[in-house]
Amino acid sequence: MKNVDQFNGMKVLVLGLAKSGFAASKLLHSAGAHVTVNDASPDEGNEEAAALRLEGIQVICGGHPSGILDEGFDLVVKNPGIPYSNLVVAEALKKKIPVWTEIELTSRISEAPIIAITGSNGKTTTTTLLYHMLNIGGKHPLIAGNIGTVSCAVAEEATRDNIIVLEASSFQLMGTETFRPSIAIWTNLYDAHLDYHGSSEAYALAKSAISSNQTPEDYFIYNDDQPELRNYALRSDAKKVPFSLTGMKTHGISADDEQIYWNGEPYVNRSVIKLPGLHNLENILAATAAAILSGCDKTAIENVLSSFTGVRHRMQFVKELKGRKFYNDSKATNTLATKSALAAFNVPTILLAGGLDRGQSFEELRPYMANSKAVVVLGETAEKFATFAESCGIQKIIRADNVTDAVQKAYPLTESGDIILLSPACASWDQYPSFEARGDQFIEAVMQL
Repeated sequence: MKNVDQFNGMKVLVLGLAKSGFAASKLLHSAGAHVTVNDASPDEGNEEAAALRLEGIQVICGGHPSGILDEGFDLVVKNPGIPYSNLVVAEALKKKIPVWTEIELTSRISEAPIIAITGSNGKTTTTTLLYHMLNIGGKHPLIAGNIGTVSCAVAEEATRDNIIVLEASSFQLMGTETFRPSIAIWTNLYDAHLDYHGSSEAYALAKSAISSNQTPEDYFIYNDDQPELRNYALRSDAKKVPFSLTGMKTHGISADDEQIYWNGEPYVNRSVIKLPGLHNLENILAATAAAILSGCDKTAIENVLSSFTGVRHRMQFVKELKGRKFYNDSKATNTLATKSALAAFNVPTILLAGGLDRGQSFEELRPYMANSKAVVVLGETAEKFATFAESCGIQKIIRADNVTDAVQKAYPLTESGDIILLSPACASWDQYPSFEARGDQFIEAVMQL
């Protein structure tokens, strides 16, 4: 850990607890800052607040008191999920108090180089693929960020011998000033989180912060098949490393139907890849480029490509039973993700779909429904999805009470060679506390078969 003296004596307000606020509070307190934590949740039962008080940190729970910024704070570190419309955040910006997220702390204290990954889709798969490549390649990686491990806590323990592989959301990247990864990856750009950012342009600008502080010593890996990302790449001072699925390119990493190419030379045959789907091939290209630039040998990269079958709940291969393959894509909480999942298979598929009704249309899926021999619908959008499936010409449409019921009703519809795919195209909150809980029930139901 380096540069911690910069926080000594500072007055810092940590806004929001959860994992990131808890870790940031402890780090800043240990670095000599005068930390006040403000969390909107009640004091009763707040174990994180109690633990911080034991360390001598002031914690205010139960809401955001008016005038809390009158104490003269030098810095606000906010939970990424707290919007900038929050009254305390808005007031801090008005007073010109810096507002960070904890990945800015990570960048300032880490002795280890950082590889940061962002994108509308594919962040977690790319992060996990790269972590495994670096691990097998002997690079001592540490995984962090939006994937579930608070990055500033990881950075506290990291040394120069490590590499931090950090998944970064647009929420996190908005709260940065000097954040500078040695390698940045931007997988793709589609409209998302517009309720938070307010516009497509603001969302894209937040994502672009991943490379805004890079220098010619750094690398920026980006999706060259998206014109919008090519335009953002032009603004970066880093060495550009494009990836593309449109055939062999002389620069960067690319793929055709048979090969992956590195700077125009055949690198690895696609036949070794286990992970299905063109969207996952994009993730593979991005992770492979970063692994090569980090000094991984080809053997380590091939080892991962030939064994990695997916991140849990993200096009995760679960099991093959009597010739039927089951895939858990519970993370597909929108039509874009389900579209990619359906496009990954060119065999008869039984699709399990439906969930929280946000008023969205499923029309975007229509060109990808051709291989769906049956659809099992569930959740709030069950009837809406059933109507859509019927309009696509699908004859077998089954209603299910929940994911377990859906698996039990789907299996009798199948033959050897079929795919049973949970890819809901909807959030889970109508029936489950999270997409993870929904996916776990799917896995359990498959195992019960």
